Amino acid sequence: MDGQTPEIGIEHLLRELAPQVLGVVARRFRDFSSAEDAVQEAMLAAFRQWPREGIPENPRGWLIQVASRRMTDTARSEIARRQRETAMTAEEEPAIEPAEIDTDMDPEDTLVLLFMCCHPALSTSSAIALTLRAVGGLTTAEIANAFLVPEATMAQRISRAKQSIKASKVAFRLPTPQQRGERLPAVLHVLYLIFSEGYASSIGAQLQRLDLAREAIRLTRSARALLPQDAEVAGLLALMLLTNARRAARTGPHEELIPLDKQDRSLWDRAEITEGTGLLALALAKGAVGLYQLQAAIAAVHDEAARVEDTDWAQILALYELLQRVAPSPMVTLNHTIALAMVHGPQRGLERLRALDSDERLVGHYRLDAVRGHFFEMLGDLERAIQHYRTAASKTTSVPEQNYLMTQAARLEEARKESAQGETMI
Repeated sequence: MDGQTPEIGIEHLLRELAPQVLGVVARRFRDFSSAEDAVQEAMLAAFRQWPREGIPENPRGWLIQVASRRMTDTARSEIARRQRETAMTAEEEPAIEPAEIDTDMDPEDTLVLLFMCCHPALSTSSAIALTLRAVGGLTTAEIANAFLVPEATMAQRISRAKQSIKASKVAFRLPTPQQRGERLPAVLHVLYLIFSEGYASSIGAQLQRLDLAREAIRLTRSARALLPQDAEVAGLLALMLLTNARRAARTGPHEELIPLDKQDRSLWDRAEITEGTGLLALALAKGAVGLYQLQAAIAAVHDEAARVEDTDWAQILALYELLQRVAPSPMVTLNHTIALAMVHGPQRGLERLRALDSDERLVGHYRLDAVRGHFFEMLGDLERAIQHYRTAASKTTSVPEQNYLMTQAARLEEARKESAQGETMI
């Protein structure tokens, strides 16, 4: 498993299988909340047993059987409880035995699960949080990071969303065309966040989680097959492909982070770039310019530059200015500030950052200090750059990003010492 321990390899496999298994079990038993609990128990059982006994020949089938057995046991316990309470024979038949359950994967199961989690009974934020948990397999802490809220707040939000899904008794099937249109913005936002976590993991020792990125791309392809004329679906798929094309160049031999301006561009996936730019062209030809199309256009400008020096930062700045009008957010403003500094100088960037210091959603976020450190480095103020790089490193929960920021601080510290020694000799 490419040098990974068996436990890490199993964990990756379970993450990939979790939404598929949940889709099957939820469809068979028509109880999303209980199905999720049963699948979680099956995952824990697999994580305990598979390292000792080996991965089964059909791991997905194994998980479905274990989760289904849990669902059957729960149903029987519930029937027995009702019998005791009423002292009457329950008319309800117990759930079917696990052995009778077809463990084949319906290709639509995960897509159905995706749309179901984005049910209008939920608020948009709750729907997205629940889907990231159920479909994306993200931890509560990872989802909280994506939303810039405390983990406890996110745990409560997910719990309430599960209860709302259960109370709504929503059927497990693809929504009607009208319902798809109503839920599509939340679905696309979920897919975007799943991909983002896969491309740049917010927690842990890995910079990238390719299983999440691949699953997000697969689901977005499924959404595009379902809605082939939708420009934003095409724009989102284009954004994912144009961004994912750089994955091989983003890390070094020891999984260290390599920033965009230092990447070996010969490692970029030209096939994905070609497909992404083609999708973007089709989306833009429809006349509507939305959130994902604009971000895809920015990614395309980066990808089309053969060298970092060839990057058209003026065009990127113009696209970010348009993006701020279409979908303003703190992160969009921060990225716009970087583009502003690249075009008009780091001092302009520092001035713009002051406006973000009071934004509650970014207070304490490591990227503010990381960007500020970069701007001070561009100005030659090494002492302040070192300070902000170190502060940023202390705030991030990503080990590769932490190591990168500490390396930047150490590099500048060494340069400062050499400069001071040179001045002393003179």
